[in-house]
Amino acid sequence: MSYNSFGHLFRVMTWGESHGPALGATVDGCPPGIALSAEDLQPWLDARKPGQNRFTTQRREADEVEILSGVYEGKTTGTPIQLMIRNTDQRSKDYSEIARTFRPGHADITYWQKYGIRDPRGGGRSSARETAARVAAGGVARQVLAALAPGLSITGYMVQMGRRAIDRARFDWDAIGTNPFWCPDAKTAELWASDLDALRKDGNSVGAVIEVVARGVPAGLGAPIYAKLDSELAAAMMTINAVKGVEIGAGMGAAALTGVENADEIVMGHDGRPVFKSNHAGGILGGISTGQDVVVRFAVKPTSSILTPRRSVTIDGQDTEVVTKGRHDPCVGIRAVPVGEAMMACVLLDQMLMHRAQVGEGQGGRIG
Repeated sequence: MSYNSFGHLFRVMTWGESHGPALGATVDGCPPGIALSAEDLQPWLDARKPGQNRFTTQRREADEVEILSGVYEGKTTGTPIQLMIRNTDQRSKDYSEIARTFRPGHADITYWQKYGIRDPRGGGRSSARETAARVAAGGVARQVLAALAPGLSITGYMVQMGRRAIDRARFDWDAIGTNPFWCPDAKTAELWASDLDALRKDGNSVGAVIEVVARGVPAGLGAPIYAKLDSELAAAMMTINAVKGVEIGAGMGAAALTGVENADEIVMGHDGRPVFKSNHAGGILGGISTGQDVVVRFAVKPTSSILTPRRSVTIDGQDTEVVTKGRHDPCVGIRAVPVGEAMMACVLLDQMLMHRAQVGEGQGGRIG
């Protein structure tokens, strides 16, 4: 199996390479009758596309999405939706010098070890360019979620770049869209700009931590034991290029808490519904959503394509030094924000459809 798809009822298969003529996604399991057009998807792709500021790769791609099937007269038909994004600004010659050399930190060596052949142009299938297809598919998921759960919203933002993290006391939802880092702390965003300028001049790169929050998630999504909402989200985020760690709620920080501190107390609210006094669980208990905000964080490693020479080997087994030329992100975490949002949307919709298939609407236990 090639494992180029994910999801259960809402299933996405991505295809294409970084320097091929196009890439895209086939979305299967989308309910019929959902309003959908390329214009609905384009804003999400615009948020991810390269070349928008000096802090991202200067590759210029319009990332215009085309819907080839599955939509008739502006509405989904229930049949597979084929999405295509044409590549228009490839510079394959940038990779001619490393066609027989493995770039440190990249999947070059593992693809060669597994398949005995690889596409060296921009990393081929392993390139982060593949995430454009996910964002397009995530746009489809958002359209369905808007119809099934109108109050649900998904927002991603960077909370750390390198060793510098945001100050949670200055957290401002309105600041997220006002700076190139999707940062909810405007002061820290200014410091990140200086940090990244210095790294770029040194031919270096840096990692980041992204947080994605889904608000308005209904209680009951997820299934014990092997389709837990948190395990599905963790798996989805780990498939994003360069991601090396995922946390739900308090995450690794929970190890430093006592049971008294960690257990989210529950009281009855004035509206007769249970209210959680904290959210260390990240909106998920026993693999099932509580109705609180679902909170996921993931760590992205530093971009491996850097101008600083690094030692490696060739296909012939010769020692060498590699300088990766071309146009690359000094912090790939910046453009990972809309990708994380897309994966959250796809997983939540998939889980919602599975919940409806098993339990139906209006089911579940009542409290009070």
